[in-house]
Amino acid sequence: MSEPTSAAAAAQLQQTPLHDLHVRLGARMVPFAGYSMPLQYDKGILAEHRHTRQSASLFDVSHMGQVRVRGGQAAAALESLIPVDVAGLALGRQRYGFLLDAGGGILDDLMIAHRTRDGAAGSPQEYFLVVNAARKQHDLEWLRGHVGGRCEIEALPRHALLALQGPAAAQLLAGLLPVVARLRFMDVAWARLPASVGDAEVFVSRSGYTGEDGFEISVPGEHAAALAEALLRLPGVAPAGLGARDTLRLEAGLCLYGHDMDTATTPVQARLQWAIQKVRRSGGARAGGFPGADIVLAQLDAGALPDTVRVGLRGAQRAPVREGAELRDADDRVVGRVTSGALTPTADAAIAMAYVPAACAAPGMQLYAVVRDKRLPMQVVDMPFVPHRYART
Repeated sequence: MSEPTSAAAAAQLQQTPLHDLHVRLGARMVPFAGYSMPLQYDKGILAEHRHTRQSASLFDVSHMGQVRVRGGQAAAALESLIPVDVAGLALGRQRYGFLLDAGGGILDDLMIAHRTRDGAAGSPQEYFLVVNAARKQHDLEWLRGHVGGRCEIEALPRHALLALQGPAAAQLLAGLLPVVARLRFMDVAWARLPASVGDAEVFVSRSGYTGEDGFEISVPGEHAAALAEALLRLPGVAPAGLGARDTLRLEAGLCLYGHDMDTATTPVQARLQWAIQKVRRSGGARAGGFPGADIVLAQLDAGALPDTVRVGLRGAQRAPVREGAELRDADDRVVGRVTSGALTPTADAAIAMAYVPAACAAPGMQLYAVVRDKRLPMQVVDMPFVPHRYART
């Protein structure tokens, strides 16, 4: 990431509803996915990373796309584009998924929540999608172009999205939003902010992108700053930026779209097949029916690793191995490239993700990252690099 090189470049960037708050807090602002976003605050990325693991940090993720899909055919429409069980997603639950192209390549990954308001029989289905910032216009056009005639698709550009992440998040947030105390990982609920924070309705999920327990809160933009300031007044909450968010998600083994997956990778190659439920697989009641189904289902049915797969790597040295670093095997043959990498504080090691041939993907396999003409040994390891701490019960 780099800062805008001119006032004109900075002026072209969009701003989230929390932009002025970031500036007041002393954030280092950088361009990201067309937005001016906080990379870090005065204590730095490492301190923000550690604070998230130890207490609770507040992230502004309002650059992400928020989309409402509504109507009696909404679930079936979404299942025609997304290879997960949408129809079986219970009211008040959320699920991870992805949009695929005709070749089974990943157009984007996303979160899908079932949030029909009253839950009564015959009430219109309503699903809430969170998509990646750099892909949100594409995704919106893709949805409208393929299923716009079957359901109502509404972008929510005026809504902000705040993420409170860390082991103290639940206890702290419950003081403002008592409903969160009863949520478990991937539960969602409507809630109302107290009058002191604006008396606005918000939509909250117990989820996040750090591997820690935490919440994401969709809030009308005009109430975002008041909510953020109220959260930052809670004991132990500190702001965190994109830098810490990236190192945290890497330790959690979570993919970043455009780096660790894209249209050149299928869900099976990315080792995301866990997100495709049995009902959508071969032999399931609603098998296939999504773009690239023949390719993806064939890879699943093969029962073996595809030709190229995503793996985790841990270095024997403390020198970071960054995205783009070439990987070689013991015979000095090029076998892949790193897609994400960093020296992170909780893992206390140089860790990375990469795509390599199936023959090089077994845990314990030793590969070598080429960094400044030096061969740095790295071992294939299972992910996540740091155990998840989601509130599953």
